[in-house]
Amino acid sequence: MLAAAIVQAIEAAGVLFAAILAAVETASGHAYQTASGVAITLIGVGMAILLAAVARGLRRARRWTRTPAVLTQLFLGIVAVYLLQSGRLDWGIPAIVLAVAGIAALLAPASLALLTPGRVEKS
Repeated sequence: MLAAAIVQAIEAAGVLFAAILAAVETASGHAYQTASGVAITLIGVGMAILLAAVARGLRRARRWTRTPAVLTQLFLGIVAVYLLQSGRLDWGIPAIVLAVAGIAALLAPASLALLTPGRVEKS
């Protein structure tokens, strides 16, 4: 569970970093439109907060975190493929590594046992 929580926390930090970059670009006048730059910044900060909440829930083995954590990894994997196809290896490679590590940590037997309600372990 700790590995899944760490991956989720790293992803939250990455989204926050991207939101800060968007804020800097907007403040310096480099955004396509100021309103969209502000909106992207606010959405990014909000998502970073939500991802951090999921990471905290994973660390505490809360069952509600399973679905948002898996969806985060799937979404990040899709975004990573898009980044790799567009030649953004600097963002795409770390993104795909995090997505694979996150899904592997969530599908590990110990994580499944903690996050799946009513799961009966076979001995």
